[in-house]
Amino acid sequence: MVAPTVKLNNGKEMPLVGFGLWKVNNDTCADTVYNAIKSGYRLFDGACDYGNEVEAGQGVARAIKEGLVKRSDLFIVSKLWNSFHDAERVGPIAKKQLADWGVDYFDLYIVHFPIALEYVDPSVRYPPGWNDAKGGVTPSKASLESTWHAMEALVDQGLAHSIGISNYNGALVLDVLRYARIVPQALQIEHHPYLTQEGLLKLCRDAGIAVTAYSSFGPQSFLELDMAKAKNTPLLFDHKTVQSIAEKHSKTPAQVLLRWATQRGVAVIPKSNNQGRLAQNLDVCSFDLGDDELKAISGLDQNLRFNDPPSYGVPQPIFA
Repeated sequence: MVAPTVKLNNGKEMPLVGFGLWKVNNDTCADTVYNAIKSGYRLFDGACDYGNEVEAGQGVARAIKEGLVKRSDLFIVSKLWNSFHDAERVGPIAKKQLADWGVDYFDLYIVHFPIALEYVDPSVRYPPGWNDAKGGVTPSKASLESTWHAMEALVDQGLAHSIGISNYNGALVLDVLRYARIVPQALQIEHHPYLTQEGLLKLCRDAGIAVTAYSSFGPQSFLELDMAKAKNTPLLFDHKTVQSIAEKHSKTPAQVLLRWATQRGVAVIPKSNNQGRLAQNLDVCSFDLGDDELKAISGLDQNLRFNDPPSYGVPQPIFA
């Protein structure tokens, strides 16, 4: 089984269901990626900050070597970390990440956060995380516009086929549309029934920007980070609305949450180390939810965001 695709504004096709590499352990990442490819996954969503791109590339290389897929069958996503926003840093770090993956181009390369931080040389610490070489959180003077033009240069050089943004609010999306020579192909955001972001979705639809959801299961993704807000929020898997709809369709709560997103035109990137759930998560376009069911799930919205830098001690209140 292979997921259906969505056409980006440059004509490229992006799978509607992919595999997210956030929090995939280094010691299992290569096997996880390889097994996901065997299960039918073609999109892999990585990032410098995840610290597992070398291992993810090893899984890809094994699958290609064994003839399971060709490189052109895959849609590999990576992200520009905050410490590399200065225009002269974008190209070199993208090339390092490509080398880590063992590929010649990214299908989609994304600005991870609208936050420019002081450069940390990869030889000092990689991935650099939020802190500078002295342990502080120090902004750089790079503007989002200058960073975006450096991203556009990656397309010109063939290093990225598509480019996108992540964790941008509506004002920043409107802003990038003013100065972009290449309109972002995709926006990646936190999106789940507790944070439906209706206005941002409409803005992106109107602008021709595809949307990918991360943390589709809401608080579930953040429990292992020991986040108090996540611990104090009822799990969507256990919510009676989600459970009743899942029972009606003979699907799991996870499949219902993913289908709610994909039926709204939002791509999803769940992860699982369980082979059975890998297949279940990929099979989220073979059934449809009714309009009343979609509305009932959307009605759980609380404008509740978990991935907010101040929530984990980083003084960068981008959603204030």
